[in-house]
Amino acid sequence: MTDERDPPDIPLQPFPVHRPESPFPPLYESLPPGPGDPYSDWNQNADAHDLPTRENRLAALGRFAFPPAPPLDDEGVAARDRRWTSRTIFVTAAFLLVFNAVSPLNWSRQQPPGWLQGTVQSLSEVWVAQLAVFGVDMPRQGVRDAWMAACDARFLGQEPAPTAP
Repeated sequence: MTDERDPPDIPLQPFPVHRPESPFPPLYESLPPGPGDPYSDWNQNADAHDLPTRENRLAALGRFAFPPAPPLDDEGVAARDRRWTSRTIFVTAAFLLVFNAVSPLNWSRQQPPGWLQGTVQSLSEVWVAQLAVFGVDMPRQGVRDAWMAACDARFLGQEPAPTAP
């Protein structure tokens, strides 16, 4: 056995060489003939869209009783878009009010003392306490705990993270 490779059957040239003969025999010659096409009453000139269709009676009654509305003009489109935007903002605000209820409390603690700050803080404390009964603050607290653990993580031999005063 030698370390050299066998010379290739096809000589290597800068451009590929066309080989008209194939090393693989044609598949259709090695298969037995099939049974042929089964009998069919298919009409070549028929079109599926020409077939008579029967409409659902309930759909026809609904279209008669409730005709489709005319297309919206520019004012209608604008009103629809405003409704969609208002609903989206409302749902987002409600979601944040429930699942991120501690944010107004933290904001009120950072403000200078005053009537507005005291009112927001007292309302927020009650709201957060009521929601904590249902455990809605657990996902936010879990993400915060994971973040604090990542901030406190250190490499081997590295000094510990500074503690907050």
